[in-house]
Amino acid sequence: MEMRKTVLLAMMLFCTTAYSQTFEVVPLGVYGGNHEDNLSSYLIGEYQNNAYLALDGGTINAGIRKAIALKTFNEPASRVLKDYIKGYFISHGHLDHLAGMIINAPADAPKSIYATPGMIDVLKNHYFIDATWANFGNEGTLPIRKYRYKRLYLGEVDSVENTNMTIQAFDLSHVSPMRSSAALVSIAGSSVLYLGDTGADRVEGTKDLEYLWKAIAPIVIAKQLKALMIEVSFPNAQSEKLLFGHLTPALLSEEMEKLAQFTGKEALRELNVVITHMKPEAGQVEEIKRELIEDNPLALNYIFPEQGRRLIF
Repeated sequence: MEMRKTVLLAMMLFCTTAYSQTFEVVPLGVYGGNHEDNLSSYLIGEYQNNAYLALDGGTINAGIRKAIALKTFNEPASRVLKDYIKGYFISHGHLDHLAGMIINAPADAPKSIYATPGMIDVLKNHYFIDATWANFGNEGTLPIRKYRYKRLYLGEVDSVENTNMTIQAFDLSHVSPMRSSAALVSIAGSSVLYLGDTGADRVEGTKDLEYLWKAIAPIVIAKQLKALMIEVSFPNAQSEKLLFGHLTPALLSEEMEKLAQFTGKEALRELNVVITHMKPEAGQVEEIKRELIEDNPLALNYIFPEQGRRLIF
C-alpha cells in the first residue's frame, strides 16, 4: 500500500511538472572571479524551442562545448553559437560578464545586444573599439554591424527578436554609484528574473532592490515567477566593507525578507532561487551552499547550477 502511494505521488509530481514547463536555462558559466572558462552566462529560452537569450556573456564557447559533452546540446558548437543564441543581455560592464561574447564575436552570426543605455555606452567606448577589439557593433567608429544595440529603458517591456520572449530591465547598484541591471524575461504570463551583480540596499545605501521587489511582488503572489536568479559571491565571513557590491547568504536572506514584506512569506515558500556568481576561491562555494541551506527560514528552493546542465522551470 505504501509503495502504491509513493508511485502515485511520483506520477502526480511528474504530470504537474510536465504541464508547467515554460523555460529552460542552460548555464554556460556559473562563477564569478578568475575561472575564465566558467564565468557568468546563462542561456534562457522557451522549453524545447532552441531559441535562447544569453543572460550575460562571461563564458560562451567553453560553456557550449561543456553542454555538448553533457548531451545538453547535440549540435556542433558553431551552430549553437550562431543559430541557437538569438541575442545577449549584458547586465554591466565587468569582463566576467561579457568577455566570452566579445572574444567569440568574429565567429558569431548577426544578432542584438540588449542592455541599458549606460551599458551600451560602455561597449561603444571601451570594448568595441579598434584599440581593444574590432567594432562589431552598429554604432561608433568603423562599425562592422554584426551586433545591433537594443537599448532597454527602465519600465518598458521589449520583445526579444526571433523568440517568444519579452524582456524588462531594472536598475541595480554594484559598488555604488556604479550601475548594474536585472532582466525580467517573460513568456505568456510566466517569468524568470535574472540579476547581474548587485549589493544589498543597506550596504549600498540605495533602494534599488526594494524597488525591484515591489515591482515583481504581484507575479510572485500569482505564482508566475518560475525562478529568481541572483548572485551570492561570498560566504558570511566576508566583511561588508570588502564585498565590492556583492551579496552573502545573510544579505540574500535580508533581501528575501524584504521581498516577503510585499508578498507575504507563504508566497515565497519553495520559490526556485538559482544562486549565481559564487567566487570559487579556497572552498568558498561549499561554504556558501552550506550557509544558504542551513539558514533558510522562508523555505526557498535553492538551486546551484552546473556548467552545461539544463535547468527546466
